[in-house]
Amino acid sequence: MILYNVTLKVEHSVSVAWVQWMKTEHMKDLMDTGLFIECRLCHILEQDESDGTTYSAQYFCESLDQYNMYIDNYAKDMREKAFRAFGNKFVAFRTVMEII
Repeated sequence: MILYNVTLKVEHSVSVAWVQWMKTEHMKDLMDTGLFIECRLCHILEQDESDGTTYSAQYFCESLDQYNMYIDNYAKDMREKAFRAFGNKFVAFRTVMEII
């Protein structure tokens, strides 16, 4: 199984709206691709939050091929939607892991 993890630092001024958008729109759109079997959004604790709140968006798929299909066919549009909605009010760091 593959875990696609996106760690995000979100400015306080948009944090509440961003969480709502993630839960009702972005994560739903990602799951609607049919390539992932589960997703979750976590608030990362014990982080310096002076310049924003840190989250982890986790998406699980069964194979690296499915992850690559997402990257090749959907990721660009999904990222552009996020920037249209929130501009430069967040930064993201992406990691792909194999669950063993």
